[in-house]
Amino acid sequence: MKSKLRSTVRKIEYHRKESFYLIIRGLEVGIFSGLVAVFYRYLITFSEEKLMDVLDIIKGNPIKITVWFLILVCIGIAVALINRFIPFVAGSGIPQISGEIKGYINPQWWKVMIGKFIGGGLSVFGGLSLGREGPSVQLGGMAAKGIAKITKADKTTELRMISCGAGAGMAAAFNAPLAGTMFVLEEIHHSFDKSVLCMGIVATITADFISKLFFGQSTTFNYDTVNFPLRYYWLLIILGVILGVSGICYNIIMVKAQDIYKKIKFVPNYIKLPIIFVISGVVGLFLPQILCGGHQMVHLIMTQRPTLYALSVLLVGKFLFGVISFACGAPGGTLYPLCVLGTYIGAIFGQISINALDLGPEFYEEFVVIGMAGLFSSIVRAPITSIVLVYELTGNMNNILPLATVSLISYATANLIGVSPFYESLVEKIASSQETSPQFSKAGEKIIKTYTVPIGSPVSNKEIKEIEWGKHCLVVTIERDGESITPKGETIIKEGDELTILVSQRRFSRDAEKLEKLIGG
Repeated sequence: MKSKLRSTVRKIEYHRKESFYLIIRGLEVGIFSGLVAVFYRYLITFSEEKLMDVLDIIKGNPIKITVWFLILVCIGIAVALINRFIPFVAGSGIPQISGEIKGYINPQWWKVMIGKFIGGGLSVFGGLSLGREGPSVQLGGMAAKGIAKITKADKTTELRMISCGAGAGMAAAFNAPLAGTMFVLEEIHHSFDKSVLCMGIVATITADFISKLFFGQSTTFNYDTVNFPLRYYWLLIILGVILGVSGICYNIIMVKAQDIYKKIKFVPNYIKLPIIFVISGVVGLFLPQILCGGHQMVHLIMTQRPTLYALSVLLVGKFLFGVISFACGAPGGTLYPLCVLGTYIGAIFGQISINALDLGPEFYEEFVVIGMAGLFSSIVRAPITSIVLVYELTGNMNNILPLATVSLISYATANLIGVSPFYESLVEKIASSQETSPQFSKAGEKIIKTYTVPIGSPVSNKEIKEIEWGKHCLVVTIERDGESITPKGETIIKEGDELTILVSQRRFSRDAEKLEKLIGG
């Protein structure tokens, strides 16, 4: 009895110390990742404002237009050089963070940060249809990695800090701390890790607080929500299916466009990228609304309510220009631009429904924000994150049920069709790339991974000794109903168990992937 009591006391003391440690680390991550994301947000906003000033100055003046196009060519060459010497800054940065968490890559954090700031600022100043949110995720993760390196954290803590830094970057970019936490768990880890959750909540709330100190507390979408009539929920089912199919088309076209761009090897990138920036210059002369991340398009849709024709033109234009901007690999995000596409699909569907069914005009904004959540859910395949994100962007819970309905239907539609989620497809490219190298090389130090056994898992109701874990993996503890179990060969794994597994650093990427498939099925 006394030994059991002492064991319980030791467990309580351990969890107290661990929780305190995770909170301190979360504060460190939140402060530094939040400040980095805030600085990047200022940089991108400044770049976008200066771009609009330039377009006003050159309007109707052939000489100034020619000079601007020469500047765009120089910007294209500069971005191509950045991508060549710091390859992991290309694109949004979210796949790179996922790839590092899975052990596929190990970029130098300070190089990525420098390259992302310069390349991202130049890309937005050049007008490419790229946002700040994806890069903020990568910058937040790299800032956290820098803190981990400076403080000589162990590899398990470093990976947790990178994950939470990514969530903090998203929280600061969107002013959405809960969505940042859910994004890490649902999109990056694909599992419920209590340690990451604890550290992540602290980090995202801290980063959000810092962001609000600089940018205020107003939400991105300010409007008065209305209760969506239950008799019209069939409209939401149709919209969910449309958004699900649209998300699949988006994933296929974007990934295919990137493959086509890379296959044009007879033209070097320092020539291809300037051509893309010249195209951006042409777009800026005729349709400047679709440049950059899309914040102008959101302001337009929420304040002026464009006609169906204008909505359609802007939607198609933003999508096509977004495909070109993403395919070239310029540093910049796709997260917010895809949200903008969702708002326009929702607006078009909403206008048609309002006109056909004589609904009140107050339902227009509902369709706009619901469209954003639905497309995010189908493209990223993260329905909970999409619901929480839109809730935090609007600051209103009255539309939670319509949001959930459309998000889950679009998610189910996309899953039924079977195309891989957008960011997972990009992570797979990183994993299969010959340019990547093993992330970890230390043979001695182990990495702690935590997995929750889902319902129907292949390992459930089996003894530990019956399962091929791999000779470099070791199950060290099992948490079941709040109790810690010391695993033995005869211990039976049950659904809902939380497994703590030690994985060798040298084989981390392969073993972690194997464990995910083994436990998750």
